[in-house]
Amino acid sequence: MMYTLLFFNYVFSLAIQSTALPTINPQPAQDRVYVITKGEHRSQGGFSFVSGTKFRFKAAFDSSAVYQTAQPIHQADVNKLYGFSDCYSQHHSNSARFGWRWLGGKLEIMAYCYQNGERQSEVMGSVALNKSYEYEIEIREDAYVFRLNGVEKKMLRGCSGRVFGYKLYPYFGGQEVAPHDISIKIQDL
Repeated sequence: MMYTLLFFNYVFSLAIQSTALPTINPQPAQDRVYVITKGEHRSQGGFSFVSGTKFRFKAAFDSSAVYQTAQPIHQADVNKLYGFSDCYSQHHSNSARFGWRWLGGKLEIMAYCYQNGERQSEVMGSVALNKSYEYEIEIREDAYVFRLNGVEKKMLRGCSGRVFGYKLYPYFGGQEVAPHDISIKIQDL
């Protein structure tokens, strides 16, 4: 654990001038399709640092977001859409991102974060398939403010000051892996 923290502190110190969390994009952003392959948890995504005061993007789910888990108890598990780690720590310590799940015949979107190792999530609402929506996480001194379709959810933050962390890409689970290929189109704003 000590070596992990030292590594992250070293890498973060080298990248302090890295990619800003998008607030204004001077060039038109391109859509990127992230695929979570059947039998996997993670999509492709790479590694990039983020910092700033807002994290904004558009996302669209297609019919591949409709799924049934092998064990019904896991249907309510929250899959992860997009977000970032925070507080110069790993994402299971401090992070903010949107989550999603197919539940009750609809695609629910969640505000999802970790504050000092404690996981929190709240339902934001539902979105339609094959339609792009704008998502935003505003970073305040003591909280994250999640925004989607005129709904706001405020969740406590585990630190204060400028956010600095790494980007978190689409992830299936919870407990189970993707039952089939799942595609999500995301455009940074």
